[in-house]
Formats: sequence, structure tokens, C-alpha cells
Amino acid sequence: MSDQVFHVIALAVYFAAMLAIGWYFFVRTKNLDDYMLGGRGLPPSVAALSAGASDMSGWLLMGLPGAIYVSGLVEGWIAVGLTAGAWLNWKVVAPRLRSYTQVSNGSITIPSFLESRLRDRTHLLRIASGVIILVFFTFYVSSGMVAGGVFFASSFGMDYRFGMLLVAGVTVLYTVFGGFLAASYTDFVQGAMMFLALLAVPIVGVFATGGVGETLSTVRDIDPGMLTMVGGGVSAMAVVSALAWGLGYFGQPHIIVRFMALRTTQEATAARRIGMGWMLLSVLGAIATAVVGVAFFRQNPGLDLGDPETVFITLGQLLFHPLIGGFLLAAVLAAIMSTISSQLLVTASALTEDLYKVVVRRSATDRQQVRLGRLGVLVISLVAVAMAWTQNDTILALVAFAWAGFGAAFGPTILLALYWRRLTAGGALAGTILGAVTVGVWGNVEGGIFDLYEILPGFALNLVVAVVVSHLTHRHNAEITAEFDESLAQVRDDQAVPAAAPGP
Repeated sequence: MSDQVFHVIALAVYFAAMLAIGWYFFVRTKNLDDYMLGGRGLPPSVAALSAGASDMSGWLLMGLPGAIYVSGLVEGWIAVGLTAGAWLNWKVVAPRLRSYTQVSNGSITIPSFLESRLRDRTHLLRIASGVIILVFFTFYVSSGMVAGGVFFASSFGMDYRFGMLLVAGVTVLYTVFGGFLAASYTDFVQGAMMFLALLAVPIVGVFATGGVGETLSTVRDIDPGMLTMVGGGVSAMAVVSALAWGLGYFGQPHIIVRFMALRTTQEATAARRIGMGWMLLSVLGAIATAVVGVAFFRQNPGLDLGDPETVFITLGQLLFHPLIGGFLLAAVLAAIMSTISSQLLVTASALTEDLYKVVVRRSATDRQQVRLGRLGVLVISLVAVAMAWTQNDTILALVAFAWAGFGAAFGPTILLALYWRRLTAGGALAGTILGAVTVGVWGNVEGGIFDLYEILPGFALNLVVAVVVSHLTHRHNAEITAEFDESLAQVRDDQAVPAAAPGP
């Protein structure tokens, strides 16, 4: 059989597994809480890998190795910032958000939590938050579909639109049917695939390049500066901007919703350890893949890499049997699809739970709400497909822009809501809107101070304005104070209980 036949077999097995998971959870979804938050029954291992897989996307298998292949380890500062930010997110946000969202009216979305937490009777904060999520994530989902189309076009020579529709179709099917649990458990499988692939390629590659010493020696012969994270003309502003990516974690709805779905507050600790172990080894694997790739193609000048971002894919096809190579291709696809499904579900929840339910119709049965949630997934998918129909690099560029937008709009608001009693709805609304607007303006201006990553000024202005406006508008509310204290007590009580035996 030809190599491509083996690749098709591997991808067919992968697609079938994803659809099977979607169907499995379709028959177990009973109400809106199940569909949007999995009934708060997510085991720590699934929450950890699901958060990681939906976070990293194709950047981990293509973007990061490609950047390091071209410029060396100096491109690794973003990975440092992201790793630090992810750890802080699990440490300071996960336990309190899990507790507070349950205490505060059983909130199942970020906008509904903020409204309940701050007793916003006007619904303006919830509506504004829903609109921000809807706008940014529609572009985000579209960029993932573009990536899927490009993947099939470059790997199989398929028509871009056919590949894009194939990725969109499978992802939408299991998300529509199975909801949050399907997205989370497919993310778990996809995260495991990414993890194993990022370990296998550099380990086998090191043997192919003559061992660790010979590999590093070959890279030094090309450019000694490739193995250092400083020098090479990198500016302090570039390093600060790269590290600032870590700030984005506090406000990413598709990541922090996994915290809300944990079975208990106590399990956030186990999930953090699993998630950070996965992330550290995966990032190191991506970096090692790039370094091995530099040495491999230097030692084999007859082989042409072409696009540096395909270094992981190309090494996988050269070093492994075609069937294994097919599963490595599936790992790249898994990275893309895991992000699409998570973002799709959060976008649909914003459309149905935070906009339609508040603005149009406030009462609906559980069955109607689940049906509306599935319809929301379908509507957002169709809009994203229409936007991705013509391949557009500007959509892909919006990934970094959207990360900054969410981080600046929601990051300070979430932190203040969890740690500061005096935050008010007016302060949160002003800060959230200003953070999003600052990113929108700053990200479209170039030169001088505007070369600083837009998340930093957006995050800072949100924080300052939210605090100032809250001081000016704060009025004591016994309900808010009691609820705040109850959530903290629940966190303390859960953390004081010895860890139970691990669940499934």
C-alpha cells in the first residue's frame, strides 16, 4: 500500500473515534447544565488535558517548532510566559472559580457568573461580555477551520475548501451531539495524542542525528546563537511582549470553563499537577523537535523542508512507518480540532445563555435550552465556515489578537471578582469594555511603544479603571458579602479534606 493509504486509514480511525465519543455523550446529556458544563462532573485528568489541548492548538505542533527552527531558542520566551501563566491560572483562579460559580446561582458561563456575583440588575455586563465572546470567538473558530483546510491542502494535496469542510463537519457533529462532555473527552484523547507525538518525534530524531551531542554540535556549526535565549538582536520589549502572553490565561473563557466543570474544588490541585506536567513535557518536545529538525536537515542536504512550520510533520513522515506517520498527522489535526470544539461551545453558550435568554426569551425548559444550545453551535459554525471559505491570512493573524482581547477584557475582571469584595458591576463593565477597546486600538497601530503586545496596556487599563470606578460606586451589599465568604469557606474546607482516591 502507498504511504497515503496508510495516512487515510489513520485519519479515518481518528475521525471515527471522535464521532463515537460525541454519540456516547449525546445519549447522556439530559439538561443545559450537562450540555454546557458537563454537570460539573469532570475528572481532574480530563479537565487538565482538555484545558491544555484547547489552549495550545496547532501552535504547539507547528507554530512554535517552526519559529525556533528559523530563529532559535530566542523564540521560546512565549512558551515561558504561557507556562508561567497556565500555572498561575490553575493555582489562583481554578479553585475559587469552581467554588464561586456554584455558590453564585450555579452559574454555567462566565457572563452569567459575573452578573450573579455582582448583582447586576441591568444585565449590561452579561450582554457586553456575551457580545465580546461572540465576536472574538467567531473569528477564532474561523481561523481554526482555515488551519484545517490548509492542513489537508498541504498534507494530502486536497482542495482547501474540501479539507476545511471535513474538519468543520466532524468537529461540529461531535460538539452538537455531545456538548461540553464530548468536547472535553475528545480534547483528552487529542491532548494525549499531541503529548505522545511530541515525545516520539524528537526522541527518534535524536537517534537519527547521531545522539544528543552530535545533534547540538551540528546546530552550533550552523549558528551558535540558535541555542541561547538571549542575544541575537532581541529587544527587551520583544521579551516582555512574549512573556505577557501568560496574562491572557486569566480571561480565556474556553480554558477557565474547565475549572468550573471540576467535580470538586479540591481536585483543582490534582488537575494543576497533571496539566502542568503535560504542558512542560509537550513544550519541551516541541522545542526539541525544532532543534532536531535543524540538525537533521543539515545532515541530509538532499531533503527539502520547505515551510519551517511543517518541521514536525515532515520529520514524522521521514522517521516513522507510514501508518504511525498517519497518526502523527492526526495529532496535528487533533490540536486544531480540540481548540475549535471548545471555542465553538463557549461561543454557542454566549449566544444562547447570555444573549438570547436575556435579551429575547428568559424562560425555557431544559429540553428547549439544550436544543437552542445545539442550534447555537450550528449557527456559529456556519458563520465561521462562511468567513473561512476564502483562505485569508488576516483571520489566522487574529489568533494572537483574540488572545489579547480575551485576556485584557476578562482577565482583571475575573481576578477582581474572585479576590476583591468591593468590585462593582459598574467597575467590571467599564474595565471589561475598556480592556477590549484598548486591544482593538493598540493592536492596529505600529511603531514605538505600540510594538508592545496589546494585552499589557489593555490588562493594565482594565485593572485600574475597574478599581477606580468600583471605589466610586461601591455600596455595601450583605448578599454579595455573604456569598463571597461562603465561596472562600468552601475552598478552605475542600482543601482541608484529605485527597480522595482518584476517579475515572
